[in-house]
Amino acid sequence: MEPLRDDDPKEIGGFTLVCRIGSGGMGQVFLGESAAGHQAAVKVIKSSVLDEDTRARFLSEVESLRTVYGPFVAAFVGADAEADRPWLAVEYVPGPDLRTLVTGQGPLPLAETASLGALLAEGLGTVHEAGLLHRDLKPQNILLAPYGPKVIDFGLAVLAERRTALTATGYVVGSVLCMPPEQARGEQRLDRSADVYALGAVLLFAATGHYPYEGPTWQAVALKIEDPATPPDLAGAPPELAPLITDMLASDPGARPSLTEVIERLVRVIREQGLTALQAKRRLTDLTPEIIVPQLPAPAPAPLAEAGAYTPAAVDQAAVEDDERAGAPASAGAGQRAADGEDDAYGGLDEDAPGADAADRPGSTPARPDTPRRPRGRVTAIRPAAPLRIAEGMRAEYAREARF
Repeated sequence: MEPLRDDDPKEIGGFTLVCRIGSGGMGQVFLGESAAGHQAAVKVIKSSVLDEDTRARFLSEVESLRTVYGPFVAAFVGADAEADRPWLAVEYVPGPDLRTLVTGQGPLPLAETASLGALLAEGLGTVHEAGLLHRDLKPQNILLAPYGPKVIDFGLAVLAERRTALTATGYVVGSVLCMPPEQARGEQRLDRSADVYALGAVLLFAATGHYPYEGPTWQAVALKIEDPATPPDLAGAPPELAPLITDMLASDPGARPSLTEVIERLVRVIREQGLTALQAKRRLTDLTPEIIVPQLPAPAPAPLAEAGAYTPAAVDQAAVEDDERAGAPASAGAGQRAADGEDDAYGGLDEDAPGADAADRPGSTPARPDTPRRPRGRVTAIRPAAPLRIAEGMRAEYAREARF
């Protein structure tokens, strides 16, 4: 990730841009944050690749993307193909892409590779059920999150299929390495087997760190892919996976297995290792390094208004109700005595505590004549410095005498 540059937009489609995530032949990708704090990957499409025709196709493809759901597909968030700077926002996945992981840590172990392939096959199945093809599956378009792999950038490849885009430096080389022969020849009528081929190339890369065909230029790679007499390079592929990868990379689209068969064969490899599919998935996610996600800086806190000093108060609500019914004279409350600075010499409840008149208690001591009497139930302040035992005594006596 990189900081925003001076010429980068600060806001796109209601998302405040936080930083740069990456770039490609289609445009620049930013980390965006909505007003409510939802983060998304916002791809701003280059105007140079959007003429009137491709803009219309992009709009149609965006409408299709709204129907794609699944745990292994980055969810669609929003898009605007008609904007001056067309954009597409999808779920932000906090993890590295497969190419970065393999380049930095080396090829994946057998069980983890098989798990990755099975999970991606399920994700591609979700795309196909929505009536779409990915068309550009490659390690850069597979993100490894702590909860599993995610497929991204399906749908955008419809724009990249323009022949003029094939000369974009750094773009086609990344795509043609996993491209099936029919797509390398420029055929526009592709079917699901094209994504199966690309998934086979991804599995080979995950297990070995190299692609089926490589060369100094994208043209050289494309010529190898198109030649049926040139077999893919499976050097280093685990023997448990080599037969399946070979079938997936078949030159004839009709000879490639379906995604359902791919899943079955990969799960079989996992079980032969003494693992369940879930255990293999957990091993895969354990390889994912923790990613610290940038976020917008917190705003400065607003200054707090000055508040007046708080003085606690004691109210005898039960006594108020008694007085209202009987109109009886009230005795002074212990709370007022505490407020006047008088200590309770008896170490407990004051004689005139709420709910118990001194005259009503046998053996009680009459109230001192100099004690001012106030209506029972009046709100009286208690100084914070008064002994805690006064409050505890009042609470205990009130609990004994209360009617509820």
